[in-house]
Amino acid sequence: MPTPPGPPAADTSAPPTGSAAEQPSAAPTAPAEPAADRARFPRLPRHARRVWLVVHVACSVGWLGLTAGVLALGIAGRFSDNPDTVRAAYLAQEIFADWLLIPISLLSLLSGLLLSLGTTWGLLRHRWVATKFWLTLAATLASIFALRAFIHDAAGQVAAGTVPLHGRSPHVLVIAPSVALTIYLVATVLSIVKPWGMTKRGRRLAAEARTARTNRAAG
Repeated sequence: MPTPPGPPAADTSAPPTGSAAEQPSAAPTAPAEPAADRARFPRLPRHARRVWLVVHVACSVGWLGLTAGVLALGIAGRFSDNPDTVRAAYLAQEIFADWLLIPISLLSLLSGLLLSLGTTWGLLRHRWVATKFWLTLAATLASIFALRAFIHDAAGQVAAGTVPLHGRSPHVLVIAPSVALTIYLVATVLSIVKPWGMTKRGRRLAAEARTARTNRAAG
């Protein structure tokens, strides 16, 4: 679910989300855990949850910073009149894409998914969690399979001595990181504000949990 301040930030006082990055913040108390979720997705022990929370926040913050760096390099490559600056900018983007983009984005996504399924928030029980997850998943796939291709194209051209670049790469390498950065900031806001309430599935599971508690009390 590109949560840091953004793709990705996470709460330390309440179970985190599925995807992407969250900053520690005061948050509402976590909802009661439905029996159906307990049976399907075992709860993470407290120690494991804290470890994965650290991983998730660190990767999400790193992803946000990495995207800001890629954007800065894309702007330099697109608008600079100095061929050496253009060449250095796109070659540096290639290093970021090959060495950092894939592991950081995947760790942010997978750690957020694990934290969602392993806590009482769930993955599809709350609208803000589900929205954040799908945004992070889309940003991850776009970064790995689309953005890296344009970065490699630009780096290949400057390595061959082609300055200024041909094709769409210079424009895409400004637009794509800008969109990704916006997604991560939206994800951060969702992690902090937690809007929109529960999904239809979440309400059903909550009703089942209340019914089960009532039946146990009556029995």
